[in-house]
Amino acid sequence: VETFDNALIAAMKGGKALGAKGRAKQLSPAVQRAFDLPSMAAFAVGPTWSTFTPAQKSQVIEAFTRLSVASWAHNFDSYSGEQFVIDANVQTRGADKVVQAKLVHGGGAPVNLIYRMRQSGGGWKVIDVFYNNVSQLTTRRSDLASTVASGGAAGVTAKLNAMADNLLK
Repeated sequence: VETFDNALIAAMKGGKALGAKGRAKQLSPAVQRAFDLPSMAAFAVGPTWSTFTPAQKSQVIEAFTRLSVASWAHNFDSYSGEQFVIDANVQTRGADKVVQAKLVHGGGAPVNLIYRMRQSGGGWKVIDVFYNNVSQLTTRRSDLASTVASGGAAGVTAKLNAMADNLLK
């Protein structure tokens, strides 16, 4: 989490000069290292995931990854002295670990971020981020529900890519 937060700060420092696409390019490796994007994509799609072919799953994961990177690049677009403070008290919830962090900036209330992590591929990976106590993964699942039902894998891939394109403008 600390390494990822440091990558966010670096991208924020690039701010407007990098633009959304530049920040996304800079953040992409950090997002892919820190997050279990295949598991997150499967959860966001829901039970229908099991009906997708391997090729469809791969396309959805690629689009979900692109949207995840675009979201971080869009939401962390400038720097004015912010810093992340990570709570050293990591909580255990079943097989998961919960890491709490605050984004502290001058004059404003700190922003609480909670990273839910799980063992994946030999290391700990983020499987969800809670922003103001709202699961971003559950929100994404809700955003995709009607598209999953009406458009299947192709519809989900198209919607994820369209959402990413919008954030990268």
